[in-house]
Amino acid sequence: MALPQSWLAPPPAPSAEHAALAAARQQVLTKPPGSLGQLEQLAITLAALNGTDRPTVDPVRMVVFAGDHGVCAEGVSAFPQEVTAQMVANFAGGGAAISVMARELGASLEVVNLGTVGEVPMLPGVIHQIIGPSTANMAEKSALGTGQVAAALTSGDQAAERSANAGCRLFIGGDMGIGNTTSAAALACALLDLPPERLVGPGTGLDSEGVTRKARVVSKALARHGDDRNALSVLTSLGGFEIAALTGAILGCAARKIPVLVDGFIVSAAALVAVSQQPGARDWLMFAHRSAEPGHDAVLEALDATPLLDLGMRLGEGSGAAVALPLLRAACALHNNMASFADAGISGKSGE
Repeated sequence: MALPQSWLAPPPAPSAEHAALAAARQQVLTKPPGSLGQLEQLAITLAALNGTDRPTVDPVRMVVFAGDHGVCAEGVSAFPQEVTAQMVANFAGGGAAISVMARELGASLEVVNLGTVGEVPMLPGVIHQIIGPSTANMAEKSALGTGQVAAALTSGDQAAERSANAGCRLFIGGDMGIGNTTSAAALACALLDLPPERLVGPGTGLDSEGVTRKARVVSKALARHGDDRNALSVLTSLGGFEIAALTGAILGCAARKIPVLVDGFIVSAAALVAVSQQPGARDWLMFAHRSAEPGHDAVLEALDATPLLDLGMRLGEGSGAAVALPLLRAACALHNNMASFADAGISGKSGE
């Protein structure tokens, strides 16, 4: 299977013209300049990404990608692999955190099953694009084959295409895969040349002994992988089905001029791969929250990202991005609907 075009070609640049128009509007609204803090810059950023001086993030598309990880054979998770398939059913049944938030926020939700150890029946809202029952154990050999990584990237690109066809103005990607914090940590270590001890965390709730064991597993995988920093090589060797699909979705959205609100550690690791491959994709990313997973800080720093929230969340699924979504909506509403000084007949700032 060939790699998607969004992997191979740089994405378009945001509109500098509309960013300038939005910045000029912020200066004449009935408030002291800068008094809305990050909300002002959010509006300007979204104007550039939307290609309009009156930005919006609606409609919103949320897509959760699910896949199992062979590295779980090394005892890196506090939960059994069967949970991945069970949570896919929970997403479809409306009982998961992201399902609740999608309903609450009026966003459409898709779940893409890329391959789980447990069986997932045909369920409404679940798209089955099975690559395999799980990745291989990355501590022993490459997690994905070349055909598998291409299939996962293509699945993500197709999700971006569906979002574009539905007229979506914001994309939120989510993850589900027991063992995926191990994969994300290994990816980040390889791309950033950082030691596992700095990036490996408890994931679903490992104790200190479990975290130490997990770091040893990541070290073993990195030693097997070697020094290759090529984005595709690293993703193939150390990634997961769902992380590769998220990477494809991020690049696919950037190629189609759809802004992406990035969730926590797993999605940020996918963003790191995406930006390593296409640096211009960084312009299309906003970052929702700072995860409690310790490796997230290093990834955010590498991406020059300041997240909107810091709530100690580490659930995944896209849940942190969903919680941050109302801030983007508020930024757009304030920018678009506040009166200017001239509109309201209010005197502006006096000259010096």
